[in-house]
Amino acid sequence: MLDLNRRHLLAGTAATFVAVQAGTSQAQVQTAAQDQRRTRFDTGWRFAFGHLYDVEKDFGYGGDLRTYAKQGIDATPVAKADYDDSQWRPVTLPHDWAVELPFVHKAPKTPLKPDDHGAVWDPAANHGYKPLGRDYPETSVGWYRKTFTLDAADKGKRISLEFDGVFRDAMVVINGYIVKRNDSGYTPFRVELNDFLNTDDTPNTVLVRVDASLGEGWFYEGAGIYRHVWLVKTDPVHIPQYGVCVRAKADGTVEVTTTVRNDSGETKTVTLNSNIYFTPIDTPVLAFSDLVLPPFSEQVISQTHTIKAPKLWAIDTPALYFADASIWQGSEHIDQVITRFGFRDIKFDAQTGFFLNGKSVKLKGTCNHQDHAGVGAAIPDALQRWRLQQLKDMGCNAYRASHNPPTPELLDLCDEMGILVIDETRMMTSSPEGLAQLETLIRRDRNHPSVILWSIGNEEPQQGTARGAHIARTMKRLCNDLDPTRLITAAMDNGYGEGITEVIDVIGFNYRDQLIDGFHDKFPNKPIIGTETASTVSTRGEYIKDDAAHIVPAYDTTAPWWASTAEGWWPHFDAKPYIAGGFIWTGFDYRGEPTPYSEWPSISSQFGALDTCGFPKDNYYYYRAWWRPEPLLHLFPHWNWAKEDGSKEGKDISVWAHSNADEVELFVNGKSAGRKTVTKDFHVEWTVPYQPGKIEAFAYKAGKVILKDRRETAGAPAKIILTTDRTTLANDGMDCTVIKAEVFDAKGRPVPKVNNLIQFVVSGPGAVIGVGNGNPNSHEADKASQRQAFNGLCCAIVQVTGAGGITVTATADGLASGKVVLKSA
Repeated sequence: MLDLNRRHLLAGTAATFVAVQAGTSQAQVQTAAQDQRRTRFDTGWRFAFGHLYDVEKDFGYGGDLRTYAKQGIDATPVAKADYDDSQWRPVTLPHDWAVELPFVHKAPKTPLKPDDHGAVWDPAANHGYKPLGRDYPETSVGWYRKTFTLDAADKGKRISLEFDGVFRDAMVVINGYIVKRNDSGYTPFRVELNDFLNTDDTPNTVLVRVDASLGEGWFYEGAGIYRHVWLVKTDPVHIPQYGVCVRAKADGTVEVTTTVRNDSGETKTVTLNSNIYFTPIDTPVLAFSDLVLPPFSEQVISQTHTIKAPKLWAIDTPALYFADASIWQGSEHIDQVITRFGFRDIKFDAQTGFFLNGKSVKLKGTCNHQDHAGVGAAIPDALQRWRLQQLKDMGCNAYRASHNPPTPELLDLCDEMGILVIDETRMMTSSPEGLAQLETLIRRDRNHPSVILWSIGNEEPQQGTARGAHIARTMKRLCNDLDPTRLITAAMDNGYGEGITEVIDVIGFNYRDQLIDGFHDKFPNKPIIGTETASTVSTRGEYIKDDAAHIVPAYDTTAPWWASTAEGWWPHFDAKPYIAGGFIWTGFDYRGEPTPYSEWPSISSQFGALDTCGFPKDNYYYYRAWWRPEPLLHLFPHWNWAKEDGSKEGKDISVWAHSNADEVELFVNGKSAGRKTVTKDFHVEWTVPYQPGKIEAFAYKAGKVILKDRRETAGAPAKIILTTDRTTLANDGMDCTVIKAEVFDAKGRPVPKVNNLIQFVVSGPGAVIGVGNGNPNSHEADKASQRQAFNGLCCAIVQVTGAGGITVTATADGLASGKVVLKSA
């Protein structure tokens, strides 16, 4: 390219920066550019149930052996533009139809037998007793339908759809043509549309048939198009999906590798320039490459930049830069992809643990599934942020995406919030499908500074075998080819020292804490992390074990046979520098895999530090005390024992406090029950006779009181108080907030043991999209406008539908109503 044209290109680049500068956040810089080529395709869909076996109820799909014999509009009648879909239900993506279904319990066809440890596992419980699977053909298949138009300006562009995740077995039909099949419920996929589209204002019809009759996990997985869909329009010469790879070092060196594709039938001469900057008003660091692209070809270009004294991406200061890859044809700007990245250095050391930018960091992590009360697997982006903030407030600095690739927005948020990530593939296999899924995962996620490890498996049957080692080697080779900057791990629960042990770079211990020290002695050069730890089970707000009611006390005392309590693992991990850290199972309770009660009526696990709504359990404050430096004092249990059976007065009650102070003193109705020294990584405890009134704890540091906490005997429930973490929402049709409803007595004291039915009413441009209460045995509907309180709490998730003021009111019989006012702007 001539120097004159380069000057023209530089001027165009500066103009691009100025246009983007109008954004109000760093994330919007990336969004502004992507909106030119990639737009959300989430609205305007309609949904209807199909059928696993009945062809007529499945809209004629599979009617005879010629289903795939011919392609076109007549092959799939519901694909016709004039098909009457008025009986189909309007939905907005993300959408999980499983969470809308009732809970169903059928007696097993054969009696269930206890396992080797005496537990009885009901297969239907794994997915939370939702009617999915071969026994429920009417609710296991769903169809999505949408019509859209393109105009003449789109003619000649490359047009595709990108699906972030569909659970599962998706078939995509465009204008009657079956153009894609995708089995995985977690791997994103792309569909090229060009050959099948109308660009003359004639409507186009896209159909997606989803078959959720088979699962990929042993936990609730949802059903449907539960992640975003994107419509992508590019020039024939463009940067393909995942076509930019950024590798940045803490010394300021950046290598930007860009794939440029020519999907036209003509040779094209273009210029690729990549720019690195921290904010849009920075002077960019530029690199140029002139390309000659033959028809239907692609080239991969590497460009190196150097940034002086870069801001490093760290947990407390997650500085993010932009790599702007643009293609110019003469003076025409024909494509642009902006990629966020961070400068940082990571290292695992077998003797001293994990290091970020040369500083030792103990991984204080949580494992989590994609599931939340009220919405199931279709978690709005704002709720993803809210969930991560609850974990970060607890002191969590790391997140394991269990046991599948996470939604892309979660990784974006971890980048922004300074949360480290173990990114995990769903299948440990070297089959073509398994390797394709792994490749997609790495290509999609390798630019995220938050990702520190690739995980190739979880408790796999072949983990301790020679065959497992062969499979792991093939998977590792692919990982290293695509991303040589990160190490490989796998979560093992047996076979330590055998099978895949020699292959993976960092060994992941799922529980089996008692074997770690011996393993380290035998394999002193192998870094160690706890990929799953703890698994304390507890029911929020409950303090007496009740097997008949499937209730577990919220003290840190109960764990399954394979696991330990919080105090059973963290003191050990905290004391051993060679253990890089651990990930508790789990941050949040989740549907399915009900534990410790694996049978009806339990429909969710009780592992979480927070319940399914995100309400903290008492164990949350154990981690908060020892995972964050700020002073903390949390006293429990509640002090309303007399109201339970009338016979508790004078009976001994175990009173605990979680604190990181030097000492804690307990007072019962003003009288000291003793001051106790706090041992690092442990709670303090008293046994006192119950008397109505109050218990109060004083926390001391260097002999001075620094914190107080108390629990009072509450009176009769009198009012509802609503709270939310924020009252100003974005008018984007997606933003949402969690509304917490809590029952108080007339004196403003929380009432801990009530279950009032609370109704939520929204006025203004908003809607309740889900409700919950954290009760692991509740069979109430998630998609409703009412919910019983569970131990004094329930919640509603309110999403914006337009601009203006939104008032949320909560009412219950006999209680004063609560109200919160929101603003959508």
